[in-house]
Amino acid sequence: MESLGESLNGPLCVSSITSGGRRAVLLTEDGVRIEAEHRPSDGGTSGAGNPAYEGCAIVVAHGFTGALERPAIRRAAEVFAEFAGVITFSFRGHGGSGGRSTVGDLEVLDLDAAVGWARRLGYRRVVTVGFSMGGSVVLRHAARPVEAPSAGRLGGVPDAVVSVSAPARWYYRGTAPMRRLHWVVTRPTGRLVSRLGLGTRIHPREWDPVPLSPIESAALIAPTPLLIVHGDRDAYFPLDHPRSLAGAAGDAAELWIEAGFGHAENAADDALLRRVGAWLGTV
Repeated sequence: MESLGESLNGPLCVSSITSGGRRAVLLTEDGVRIEAEHRPSDGGTSGAGNPAYEGCAIVVAHGFTGALERPAIRRAAEVFAEFAGVITFSFRGHGGSGGRSTVGDLEVLDLDAAVGWARRLGYRRVVTVGFSMGGSVVLRHAARPVEAPSAGRLGGVPDAVVSVSAPARWYYRGTAPMRRLHWVVTRPTGRLVSRLGLGTRIHPREWDPVPLSPIESAALIAPTPLLIVHGDRDAYFPLDHPRSLAGAAGDAAELWIEAGFGHAENAADDALLRRVGAWLGTV
């Protein structure tokens, strides 16, 4: 494997040892600095003896207002490390990363930089797992060769994709939490609240052009294996969202509707995360 001190994108990428693993700063295709961390597999029994996990990395994409330091992402990385190496990172505008959040648009470049780092570390198989906003980003990233075939890609197409608690459509305002989120994103006062109260810096510009939607992306992912996970107690997106995504993806997708599960990484317990990790060893 390449030394973690070597650069993924030139001299900007630096590395240090932390309590969770090795930390790096990645440079995205459009020049944004992204904090990332690599946690090697801990050799736990969950993935032992399954050749699918040999040389495999799981890249975790958090939800809006998340970051690699948040407890839910730390916990997910710890569980997934029972199966494979894990890359966590903070989307632009989140945590210690630079830039400002575009709430699912340019974040595809952040994910691509993280997937590219996993490839450069020597992982032969790289899978992506995204939650909420991150769930929409992993769908767009897997479809990106069709969405933007001329764009440079550091990571290439993932070997499998897991989208958890993702929306199917942009601009959805059908639930109270999503109406509050739209207020945060679209109003100057809301963006101030987000920056000061949530630690998330949001770009004020509107999308132009509007990126490919999650449901349009899901239709372009085959033959890459896709798992769609959603809770029947999700307060943000009702069940027509995961069902629409699965319908668009067709035979490439498997759909899990989880009883009692709420929304995204904060609601995902260890048992569900281990089931996701086990699924990745079957595809």
